[in-house]
Amino acid sequence: MARAATVYSDILDGGTGRVRCQLIVVDGPDRGRACRLGENEVVVGTDRAAELVLSDDRVSARHVAVRADASRFVVRDLGSTNGTWFEGSRVTEITLPAGSTLLVGRSALRVEPEAQVLDLPPSQARRFGELVGESLAMREVFAVLERIAATDATVLVEGETGTGKELVARAIHDASVRRKGPFVAVDCGALPEGLLESELFGHVRGAFTGAAGPRAGMLVRADGGTLFLDELGRISPTVQARLLRVLEERVVRPLGGDSERAIDVRVIAASRDDLEAEVAAGRFRADLMYRLAVVRVALPPLRTRREDIALLVRELLRRRGLADEVPQGPGLDRLLAHGWPGNIRELRNVLDRALALAPAAARFSDLQIRVDAAPLAGEGVAVRTDLPYAEAKALMLHELERRYVADVLAREQGNLSAASRSSGIDRKHLRTLARKHGLIEDDADD
Repeated sequence: MARAATVYSDILDGGTGRVRCQLIVVDGPDRGRACRLGENEVVVGTDRAAELVLSDDRVSARHVAVRADASRFVVRDLGSTNGTWFEGSRVTEITLPAGSTLLVGRSALRVEPEAQVLDLPPSQARRFGELVGESLAMREVFAVLERIAATDATVLVEGETGTGKELVARAIHDASVRRKGPFVAVDCGALPEGLLESELFGHVRGAFTGAAGPRAGMLVRADGGTLFLDELGRISPTVQARLLRVLEERVVRPLGGDSERAIDVRVIAASRDDLEAEVAAGRFRADLMYRLAVVRVALPPLRTRREDIALLVRELLRRRGLADEVPQGPGLDRLLAHGWPGNIRELRNVLDRALALAPAAARFSDLQIRVDAAPLAGEGVAVRTDLPYAEAKALMLHELERRYVADVLAREQGNLSAASRSSGIDRKHLRTLARKHGLIEDDADD
């Protein structure tokens, strides 16, 4: 049975999308104590007859009652002495979403969804959209994607950098009833807060300096389709609050605007961060995470599914016009032996580099496969503190030089003249460096 995903609602069982939740003490003398929430009121207090009994001496005998109402929760103070508090305000009765935290006495209570493992047999398919894999781990993922694509469930895709989170989002969209609508992707981690707000929600003329005219945001542009929010864990608290309101009410107000527009958008989010850890650290709103994570899908790293490497290589090379044949030989052995810290993105870069340096290649066996022994740039370079400083420095500079030359040559498809112009390195010197690091043959030229 698949362990690739968890669900927080009954939407996949043909239900209304009601969130299964518990009320859990996240801070205070009774931390960890919890009770399940349903349509019947759950009473919290020090009275032994209460459904959630607390020992906090600042909590009344019957302090507060909580019950589920569709996908939200009604909180009713029962005339407590010290009150029930939400976000700094004392409340008598209020309706809240999952993920909300209440303060009673010295105790903090969170309405926390209960994750249910989505038990599905592995798919018999070896692909889903542009995703390919024959490993059990990927066939479990395919089974989940096949099940959720036809629904409108909001999805949170988790996985390391380069595992293919955007491909998952595109594949879900293409297999859904929204496939004729737009697919709009936003890299939340690449934009500063002000620009991200404008990109997501749009703006009216004069909303800020430089806003010469109105502009529809990504949420409006994705109307009738799917919005993919990549690197969700990097957005600011202000954007988190605005996004939560959009998800709850399905209306968008542009920056500087007075009117709202209704939207019909399916949201798929992705994060390489552990959002639960971000919630615990106070950097990410719990209610937003649970709103987005109706279904959570975990993508396995490439190093845990090496049996997929040959299939991935065959698929990637086929898309680039090479012979559709099973890769084998020493080149494949090198790929299988690598640790793949950059996952599929790193594999694709390795193949593209090999193709750039062998433009006449017709099949995998024509390629000279060279794989970095150390992590890719951006993943960190190991500092050899076991060596004297001068040797460690020389080693790092050597590695930097090799990677730089390899990447600039790959970007310019092996053309030394073009690589010289883009890098600012004299052409003869660049050729010398490329030969030094074995990136071109001794008699290579262009």
